[in-house]
Amino acid sequence: MENYSYQNLTIKTWAEEDRPREKLLAKGKQTLSDAELVAILLGSGSRDETAVGLAQRILKSVDNNLNELGKRSLTELTKFKGMGDAKSITIVAALELGRRRQLTDIQERPQIRSSRDAYHIIAATLMDLPHEEFWILLLNRANKVMSREQISLGGVAGTVVDAKIVFRKAIEGMASSIILVHNHPSGNLQPSQQDIDLTKKLKKAGETLDITVFDHLIITESGYFSFADEGLI
Repeated sequence: MENYSYQNLTIKTWAEEDRPREKLLAKGKQTLSDAELVAILLGSGSRDETAVGLAQRILKSVDNNLNELGKRSLTELTKFKGMGDAKSITIVAALELGRRRQLTDIQERPQIRSSRDAYHIIAATLMDLPHEEFWILLLNRANKVMSREQISLGGVAGTVVDAKIVFRKAIEGMASSIILVHNHPSGNLQPSQQDIDLTKKLKKAGETLDITVFDHLIITESGYFSFADEGLI
């Protein structure tokens, strides 16, 4: 990503416009690199390295991918020279806040117009998990999302889904329609035969209850698969 030549200098020796905090105040948050933003969270580096240099090393370990950084545990972060518990906790907390920020849009009852709309509403919940979970989005007659509901939590290879629980949640939530969602920790976007059979079963059950199953999304960290887009529902 960025190449800096001042890792071994203290921040106080930099030009004021190059210091992350001063740069943010003077030019705005959008002008800062990922490393500079992380450096602000770190607060300080060490005698041999600036906060930006430390931030660069951490980001380099995850190929400058913030989603990957969000998966790092406190133990993994504290293994970096210069990273104690306090700095590691700050990084973990900041990234968790960022993840939760993506979830708060649900309060505005966003309208679902495409599979991508549904993906953006639920992806942050599922994409980084090491195990499978099954969720549903409850929609009203205007196709606006009323809530997200977890149905089941499983292991790496799968999770058990009970149709009775799915539609009890839908009925209690007064949903006119639902979107099924689960993740594949393996990263494989293709549905299994079990996924296809379950979708057919839930769609048929929904027709009996006058609750439409609009779509079924499979979420991975690299994207999503939509049954509706692929003509499978």
